[in-house]
Amino acid sequence: MSHLMNTYGRLPVAFSHGDGSWLTDTDGKVYLDALSGIAVNTLGHNHPTLVAAISAQAGRILHASNLYRIPEQEQLADKLAALSGMDEVFFCNSGCEANEAAIKLARLYGHQQGIDSPATIVMEKAFHGRTMATLSATGNRKAQAGFEPLVSGFVRVPYNNLEAIRTLARYNKNVVAVMLEIVQGEGGINIADIDFQRGLRALCDDRGWLLICDEVQCGMGRTGTWFAFQHAGIRPDVVTLAKGLGGGVPIGACLAAGQAKGLFKPGNHGSTFGGNPLATAAALTTIEVIENDRLIEHALIVGASIRERLAQALAGCAGIVEIRGQGLMIGIELDRECGELVTRGLAAGLLINVTAEKVVRLLPALTLGADEARELVSRLAPLLRDFLAAP
Repeated sequence: MSHLMNTYGRLPVAFSHGDGSWLTDTDGKVYLDALSGIAVNTLGHNHPTLVAAISAQAGRILHASNLYRIPEQEQLADKLAALSGMDEVFFCNSGCEANEAAIKLARLYGHQQGIDSPATIVMEKAFHGRTMATLSATGNRKAQAGFEPLVSGFVRVPYNNLEAIRTLARYNKNVVAVMLEIVQGEGGINIADIDFQRGLRALCDDRGWLLICDEVQCGMGRTGTWFAFQHAGIRPDVVTLAKGLGGGVPIGACLAAGQAKGLFKPGNHGSTFGGNPLATAAALTTIEVIENDRLIEHALIVGASIRERLAQALAGCAGIVEIRGQGLMIGIELDRECGELVTRGLAAGLLINVTAEKVVRLLPALTLGADEARELVSRLAPLLRDFLAAP
């Protein structure tokens, strides 16, 4: 019996090695990976440039405390600032830690405005993490159940509903920030309308609120721009990153600009492992490969191809509600719960998952080739048709 805590409903498979978008299990069976570690393996598996960079960095220095300067960290901060238009970067280890930093920034900002109980507006169906503060900000009652009392200071509104936020602004004078996933991943690949994003930016400017964009899952080129907020041509005050940033090595980041710039001072926040030489070297290399191989443009083309081929293959199939997404962040919503498709996919040599109970989520590596995209559709479409045809 394993001594692991029973925190995951693990599938009955273990992988021994991978190559690009393919994984091989311990029995030798090969799978097409359409999930990439839940948007983590940006460059796929065993990318030679990333492997070489990690190996070289491990041979120099793995970790140095943030009590000292870390050149790789400074280089990565400069690069992220240049790509995003943001001003400052704090490094941590994960998405929930990046979101914790963002929440702390919002509260610190509120107190500096003379607000004793600062509140942050969050969205229905949002997912921001599983620490107590990020769980409280999350719009998933099932994830929160059993962990009450939740952290106060969050006010929930419907997604994509600017009027609800305007109404709230008239009655709640404690609001200091709005926290938004440009694309809700766990919530079912829901995409914020461009007009909603722009209107929200204008409202935050008018009210003096911070706009926080959680791009833990949708950032780092996945939607066809470096950051999903760039589709709307806006700049948030705070942006959070993790998942795909290190190509598989754990790293998170909280970026600040505008009114959020300069809020944190020494002693306000910290991380033992955050931004260490190994993680930042991996992230720098991931970004370098994305740039050199033009993977952002590739994500747009291949993602559009997958959605188009799925629409053709599933035309007339009763039970398909919508096929949606941006770049290589794709959701196929069904009219019924479909969790069993994950195990059916496994049997067919395809790694997918289901989120929001009815949405098949695809998050392949940005390196997914055109032939692999066709293979993905050829394996997935029959699974969906057979599932929906069952009585």
